[in-house]
Amino acid sequence: MMAIVFVAALAGFQYAPDRTMANALVASFTPLMRGDASATDALSVRFGLCPNGGGQNCVVDGDTFWFGGEKYRIADIDTPETHPARCAEEAVLGKAATERLRRWLNDGAFSFEGIGRDSDVHGRKLRIVTRGGTSVGSVLVAEGLARPWEGRRRGWC
Repeated sequence: MMAIVFVAALAGFQYAPDRTMANALVASFTPLMRGDASATDALSVRFGLCPNGGGQNCVVDGDTFWFGGEKYRIADIDTPETHPARCAEEAVLGKAATERLRRWLNDGAFSFEGIGRDSDVHGRKLRIVTRGGTSVGSVLVAEGLARPWEGRRRGWC
């Protein structure tokens, strides 16, 4: 169906002297035609918490969760540790980041964006998680619950 809409819309622009609009249309439909998951926010389930680190469709901590039987690490942020926290301040902040991620995931459909590397050394899938083009990582950073990923973890104490 999407292909039919695309072809019909493109046909209306084929004789246009200015192909800018036709090129924009092609660019906007290309991810959909390839089946690119980041083109639309289509992933959605109810997330609980998995405080012991394992489970199905649950949040482990502020940057790690299980979805569809796979463990994911949010690639664009670093959040406080919770398993175990290294100090009382990190524990409080880590719990807040974990709960905020769970709420954000439960607020609606989301998408995954790859980063050029499929997984980390722990076997977690590395993805940027977005809704409407906005990364959950940027939301957590703006709320003071995460830092942008710098290539390595730093302490929170």
